[in-house]
Amino acid sequence: MYAVIRTGGKQHRVSEGDLVRVDRLAGEVGEKVVFEEVLFTGDGDNFRHGAPLVAGVKVLGEIAIQGRARKVRGVKFKKRKRYTRTFGHKQPYTWVRIQGVKVAVPKAQKPEPAEPEAV
Repeated sequence: MYAVIRTGGKQHRVSEGDLVRVDRLAGEVGEKVVFEEVLFTGDGDNFRHGAPLVAGVKVLGEIAIQGRARKVRGVKFKKRKRYTRTFGHKQPYTWVRIQGVKVAVPKAQKPEPAEPEAV
């Protein structure tokens, strides 16, 4: 079974056992995380999609690595003004190992009693 989750403004297709790199999540290595913004689930012939979220579905994971990406250099420059500024940025990220996709089974709904017809 796989699911499409939304985290950090991005969407990721995940399934059990995957290692996914997402924008930084709060927490330490080894902590459990739960993704509740599930947009789509599927396995073989069965698919469920939400509008926009699928109700009763959660993706469970564990933080594997907290880190920062390679430095990206940027430059500000204004011609004829003797203005030059160089800056750098390291984007923080989190690697998450997906533990599984939990689908809550809806309780059987009781049929509503039929209203008596007016004669």
